[in-house]
Amino acid sequence: MKGRMPTNRAKLTKSYIEKVAPGPKDEFHWDTDVKGFGLRVNPSGKRTFIFQGRVAGKEARITIGQFGVRTVDLARGKALKLKAQMEDGIDPREDEKKQAALRVTLQQVADAYLAERPLKESSKAEIERHLATNFAGWLNKPVKDLTRDKVKASFFKMKERAPAQANQGFSVLRAILNYAIRQYREEDGSPIFKDNPVNSLHGSWARLQPRTDRIPDSKVQAVWTFMQEARRNAHNRDTLASIDLVMFLMLTGARIGEASSLRWENVNLEEGWWHIADPKNRHPVWLPLSKQAVELLKTRQRVEGSPYVFASWGASGHIKDPRDTMKRLSVVAGEHLSAHDLRRTFTHVGVGICKVDLHKVELLTNHVPRGVTAIHYMETSKLQWLQPEVQQIADRIAG
Repeated sequence: MKGRMPTNRAKLTKSYIEKVAPGPKDEFHWDTDVKGFGLRVNPSGKRTFIFQGRVAGKEARITIGQFGVRTVDLARGKALKLKAQMEDGIDPREDEKKQAALRVTLQQVADAYLAERPLKESSKAEIERHLATNFAGWLNKPVKDLTRDKVKASFFKMKERAPAQANQGFSVLRAILNYAIRQYREEDGSPIFKDNPVNSLHGSWARLQPRTDRIPDSKVQAVWTFMQEARRNAHNRDTLASIDLVMFLMLTGARIGEASSLRWENVNLEEGWWHIADPKNRHPVWLPLSKQAVELLKTRQRVEGSPYVFASWGASGHIKDPRDTMKRLSVVAGEHLSAHDLRRTFTHVGVGICKVDLHKVELLTNHVPRGVTAIHYMETSKLQWLQPEVQQIADRIAG
């Protein structure tokens, strides 16, 4: 060990330890009954039990615990166990690492997973939601205890009542457990479990039909007319912001999260475009605005001190869920619709009614193109060249 070894030796007892006075630097007092068992006293007076021995030809010093938290007898008993381990060639430090890996909980793995991965806040929130709701009973249990049988039983129970949530939740769990396999190891270097128990669900995932909900063709203009009337009669600032957000979604086909958090700094009404700086697919774009969208934003009520286009009194500072407006819109449409259904409506009007090329509508809704030509030869970020197409769709929606 580094530094000169102290020579204080005595049978460590409660009364002896209480009488020890701290010095200007760490001092060591070694027990005469159990070789290697000692007490470290630092200048502040803190007294800590330790054990020092040799294992695999190397000297090792291990902290047992603080005097006052551990009694002398308990500390001496621990020292005897450590001594026996070292005599058997076992390094207690490595054994503790192994035991810690075996004890690591689902919550600890999830926290490390979320801290390490560069996820968007919305994605982190979705993962945390699944953990808090679908896996709350497992969070404080060792991941080692998550067997294939437990995972399958929980999955099938959830699948019966909420198949889509079952697929999503257990996909999240699979990713977290894959991370655990990579990061947590036993003493011999092998992963804490060799096979992700979620892999036992292969072939059992719920088969979901793609949602096709949208505003019916015959109701599109009626819905737009209703929204215009609702806008004129909005009774407070947040209601108006919610209505304007829904109208903006209809005119752009944007994702709710990307539209609701839109900032004025990312809007240019003179040139007629808006910018998604940090989209879900990590493909920043500058999208054209129709005349109707420009007019909508020009007449938006700006809130002093707020950077958001659709500002709100809420904690986020902007409208996040225009639920009440969507309920009213659904009555007019004759369908129970979500904000994402407006995105499908925009796409259908573009492709199915206006006969705009599918790849152009995909660009307008910020889907990253997959074709070689689109990727390498087309402008896929600054999309002002698609203004005629977005105007054609808006004209059809607004009548």
